[in-house]
Parts: sequence; C-alpha cells; structure tokens
Amino acid sequence: MKRALMLLAMGGALVAPVHGDQQGDALAWLQKMATAAQKLNYTGTFTYQSGGSSETSRITHLVDAGGEHEKLEVLDGSPREVVRNNDEVRCFLPEDKLVIVEKRGQIKAFPALLPASVSSLNDHYLIRKGDVSRVAGLDSQLIVLEPKDALRYGHHLWAEVNSGLILKARIVDERSETIEQFAFNQLQISGPIDREMLKPRFSKEGKAWRIHNARASQSLSAGNDWMFKTQLPGFRKSAGMKRQAIRANGPETTHFIFTDGLASISVFIELLGDRTAEETTYTVGSINIYKRVVGKHLLTVLGEVPATTLMLLGDGMELKKK
Repeated sequence: MKRALMLLAMGGALVAPVHGDQQGDALAWLQKMATAAQKLNYTGTFTYQSGGSSETSRITHLVDAGGEHEKLEVLDGSPREVVRNNDEVRCFLPEDKLVIVEKRGQIKAFPALLPASVSSLNDHYLIRKGDVSRVAGLDSQLIVLEPKDALRYGHHLWAEVNSGLILKARIVDERSETIEQFAFNQLQISGPIDREMLKPRFSKEGKAWRIHNARASQSLSAGNDWMFKTQLPGFRKSAGMKRQAIRANGPETTHFIFTDGLASISVFIELLGDRTAEETTYTVGSINIYKRVVGKHLLTVLGEVPATTLMLLGDGMELKKK
C-alpha cells in the first residue's frame, strides 16, 4: 500500500491522465450504447433470466421520419405485447381483454437501458472496459459499472463493437452474483424492417377489449403533501403522478420514480381503507419490495436496488403537517 501511494505521489502527473483516458473511453462506449438503442433499426429475440425463471421475447425497433416505433412480444407463457410509437405505449393483455395506454415512463427497458446522457453515471459508478467476447454470434465489448456505495447494484453491459447496441446486460450484487440478465439469442441490426412486424396481433379485436388510459391520471404536482426526509445520493425524483386503479372501484395511487440514470426506484402510496397491512420486505424475481404503513396509507417501495436502499427511502417518508 505504501509503495502504491508513493508511486501515485511521485508519478501522479503521469498516472492520472491514463486513468482519465480509460474512464473517458468507457464513458464514450456508454454514450454510444445509449444512442444506438434509440437511433438504429433492429429486430431479434432475447432471453430474460432471474433466479430459476426465464422468458423469451421478440423485439422490433424502427426509426423513420415519424420517430421511434417498437413492438415487444413475449413468446413464453401468457401472450403479451407492448407497442410503442414515440412516447405512447400500448400494452395488450389478451387473457384479460385489456389494453393499457400510457406515456413512456422513466424506467428503461432492454436494450435501451441507458439515459440519453450518461455523463452523470460517473459520479456513482466506477466505469471500465472489460474484454471483447461474442454474444449472439457478434463481437461485443464489455463495459463494467461498479457502484461506489452500497445503495445500488453493479451492471455489466456487452455492446456490439460496430454499432454499440447492447447485446447482453447483467445486474450483479455485492458478491458479484447475477441477479438478472438479458441476452440476445438472435439479432439483425440496421436491416430492412417490415412495418407489418410493428402492428399488434390483437388490434383487430379492439372492440371487445377494455381500454385503460393511464395517461389521463398524470399530474406534475402529484404527492406534494409527502416529504422525503432521506435523500439517497445520486437518486433524483424524476416523475410524480396520480394513477387510477385498473380494477373497477380500486383506490387511486400516487406514484413517484427516483433514478440515478441507470437504477430506478418506484414509490406507490395508496389509502388502506378497511384493509390492514404490516411492514414487510420481500423479493419478486429481481425486484426488491418494501411495504410500510404510515397512518392510513400503505407505502410500497420497489426497485432493482438493495432492500436496505428501499428501506432508507421508505422510512424517511412522512405526511406534511397541515
């Protein structure tokens, strides 16, 4: 250790630029990944894995003069489709004969996992380049993001070396064990996209379906009667909205989203009414969930972050005194 400190003191002018160049190169790769997911045409199938469960989906993404158009179709289990045109998202749930319509949220989906600008990620993650390997038959560059604190998980991202499109993404815990992973099995980048591939299979059945318009319930001033006494470093409140329940006569929910640009936390607040609830923490797949009762309200805090992070945020919430 003493030798390392002496070398840094003696050769700092030489060492620092090398580290800066490496960090800058890794950040440039992240920016390339962020741009690729938004600007490229691509279609392929990918597998999501968490614990012992897995799910395969097909994604088609097209960019034209009208903007971004995307269709995600889940190929396993219950049929589901998500069709996006710019910021409008329609989720088709055929077993329930339900279409949920809303604005695209702050939470990102594979392979568009990164924010438009990645520079702030450097504040809370150590970012470095890893090895070049092959994913779905394509050469890929690994970029590793190691958290600088215990509030968030680590991320490993593999990008196709020419386009920068993310081919594989893995979230790891403090023991470097995999929490969840997305990986393309087959992918076509920048080839022609048939517009018919973007149409929902269930659109012709629309007259028999119930449509829930979640967009109408959004409000920039939602939840102003709540205080967040604990500030999580790097996480900013990026959205607040009022949501009507999908089920008839269900309670209205206030929804907040906090993000550091990569990891996201959602907070849901609803009146308990005649129900009872207890403080609890549990995990569903890769999502940690913390529930707490404050007066007559149930707080549900969830996200792909350590449970202790959720508890810090949730335990610091209280109603403003009137």
